[in-house]
Parts: sequence; structure tokens; C-alpha cells
Amino acid sequence: MYILNNYWPIGLLSLWLVYKWWNSKKILAMLPKLKEEGAVFIDVRTKDEFSSGNAPGSINIPIQELNGRLEEIPKNRPVVLCCASGTRSGMARMLLKKNGHAKVYNIGTWTKLLTQL
Repeated sequence: MYILNNYWPIGLLSLWLVYKWWNSKKILAMLPKLKEEGAVFIDVRTKDEFSSGNAPGSINIPIQELNGRLEEIPKNRPVVLCCASGTRSGMARMLLKKNGHAKVYNIGTWTKLLTQL
């Protein structure tokens, strides 16, 4: 019982990391279909981060600007989001879903798109 009481945060963190890995793999497998549907690829890192390296074909809309630039993102096409770790793109996904975007995917790190776009 001592172990459960003291180490449960490590277990939860491990489960979260496994979930992020699994979800990213699932979205990678969906990319060919999403591209056929005209997916928009958005990198929500800062302009400096984006200029230091990005996936070809991705659009940079920093997370800080996203709320004010929602009209630039079509609601009738899938949206694939990325950032440096998957955290900011996760927040961006919630914002887009809240604003009526139906098909929004967080692929996690932008480097996962390098061989896909």
C-alpha cells in the first residue's frame, strides 16, 4: 500500500506519456487520408522556433495569435497541429474544437511531419 500511495504520480505520468505516443502513431497512420482530404498543417510554435526549422508545407500560427486568426483556418478541412512537444498543439486543438472545427488532430512534435509532408 505504501508504494501505491507514494508512487501513483509516476504511474499517471507514465500512462500519459504512453497515451501521447499511441495517439501520435495513430495520427501518423492517418496522414495519407488526411492529406487526400486537403488537411491544413499548422505549427503553433513561436515565429523564431518555426524559422529555425519546420516541416515543409506547414503554416506557422503561434499559439499566442491563434485566437485572433481563427478565420484563417478552414472549418471544412482536417487540421493537423504540431509544436515542439505536443503541449501547445494540444491546447490549440481544444481551442479549435471549441470554435467549431470538427476534424482537429494533435500530432505532437513538428519533426514527425518531416518525412510525411
